[in-house]
Amino acid sequence: DFSRTTVSYATKYPPGTIVINTAERRLYLVQQGGMALRYGIGVGKVGFQWKGMHKITAKKEFPGWTPPPEMRARQKGLPAHMKGGDPDNPLGTHALYLGSTLYRIHGSSDPDSVGEAESSGCFRLRNVDVADLYKRVSVGTTVVVQ
Repeated sequence: DFSRTTVSYATKYPPGTIVINTAERRLYLVQQGGMALRYGIGVGKVGFQWKGMHKITAKKEFPGWTPPPEMRARQKGLPAHMKGGDPDNPLGTHALYLGSTLYRIHGSSDPDSVGEAESSGCFRLRNVDVADLYKRVSVGTTVVVQ
């Protein structure tokens, strides 16, 4: 079950930190008192997974999407750009931008992809969950990817 839920969560990171556990396919928003909000996520496919620490550098509602040239070379037929709000836009309704990378925590036009490893390195949530996370975090939030 990849639904959002509150769980016990022991961590060294302070409340407000996002911790992404790629192997579990879960994102944790650390709360006070040893708790966290847990969200199910989709992760990068084999060869596209990564680990590290970044800050959220931007937040966008109904983000536009411009797939990078490397992605367009791998996946024939991708558009050069897709407007925000387009129901086929793979970023869904909200996006949180990670550092100066091309990676994002974002919604998904395909909620069945949550729990799967099929992205090019981004983290996908159901649109209802990314909207919830979006309102709880701000630019500057630390994101730890494990």
